[in-house]
Amino acid sequence: MKFGIFVPPIHKTGINPTLALHRTLELVDHWDRLGYDEVWIGEHHSSGTELIASPEMMIAAAAQRTKRIRLGTGVVSLPYHHPFHVAERIMLLDHLTMGRAMFGLGPGQIPADAWMLGIDPVLLRPRLEEGLEVVLALLAGETVTRRTDWFTCDEAVLQLAPYSDLELSVVGTVSPSGPKLAGRHGLGLLSLAATDPLGTEKLAEHWDIMAEEGARRGHTVDRSRWRLMGPIYVAETVEQAKRDCRYGLRFVYEYLTHVSPSTIPLPDDPDDLADILNETGRAVIGTPDMAAAQIERLVRHSGGFGTYLFFGADLAPHRETLRSYELFAEEVMPRFTGALDPVRASFDRVAAAAPGALDAVLAAREAAAKQWQSERGGAAPPR
Repeated sequence: MKFGIFVPPIHKTGINPTLALHRTLELVDHWDRLGYDEVWIGEHHSSGTELIASPEMMIAAAAQRTKRIRLGTGVVSLPYHHPFHVAERIMLLDHLTMGRAMFGLGPGQIPADAWMLGIDPVLLRPRLEEGLEVVLALLAGETVTRRTDWFTCDEAVLQLAPYSDLELSVVGTVSPSGPKLAGRHGLGLLSLAATDPLGTEKLAEHWDIMAEEGARRGHTVDRSRWRLMGPIYVAETVEQAKRDCRYGLRFVYEYLTHVSPSTIPLPDDPDDLADILNETGRAVIGTPDMAAAQIERLVRHSGGFGTYLFFGADLAPHRETLRSYELFAEEVMPRFTGALDPVRASFDRVAAAAPGALDAVLAAREAAAKQWQSERGGAAPPR
């Protein structure tokens, strides 16, 4: 299994926005050093908390600071853009990052964004499907002529060929639209409601939709390209995790009540909210063992997936957030990557052989001492 972060981002209002944006870049650098595999960066145009208007620009900046972590648009809201421009920009990122870029796309989440652009939110999903066909054709090197009520392509063709085998994924939540598109076009799926109880129930159904639609269109769907997202914050104890999350947990979930239909009643006390999230499986605010159990639960419900994505919201202060990601990398990630298997096997071999091995060490020491005494006795006296 791989691990990454889905970064809308969600910053507390009242925090210096310039500092918040630069801290996001600092986090990407931190994740790169800790061995996380990927990060997906969002696009939003209102709300005052999801501050990144262009994931492509953030990716270009992050690519200059990092070495190995892969960088995806999470996601480009395709109905807000001309498909030709979207294809051009992602192709440019493929070259600038030398193959570390990934392309995630979706319809757009916040109605206020669509309204500012004069778009009826009801049109977003149909336009996503319409624009996706054009983007895929352009990325494949085709020349496209298409006229619709919201864009025109007249013998449009990209200047650049792909640098890499660019990975594409679409967003899925509870409805079947995301899995349908993923299967229809042979794309990956970003399941962003995986830990919501309704979203968890839909995981197996969504896989069946992908597989059925893929078979109908001649695509083989691959679980390694399926990514599940959910909130996790870990500390050395549950009590410490809850104390840290008093900073932003309630703010984040109160904000989500304004933009997501999947909401829960919010208690006034952030500790009570953490208990509700833990009890319902919506999130983990606790220990590394609790985080590992959550991922194992999602594996059982889904039948298996390729990458677990953190929900990249400011649940805790920045310094504590850095430590939480570090602790997860230390204690949780290796349980699922297989990195601990040879280490444990090697330790077990040493432990099993300990009695005989210690006797051998003592015997070797005794032999060395006798050898020294023998050499000393036969040596010529010093002058």
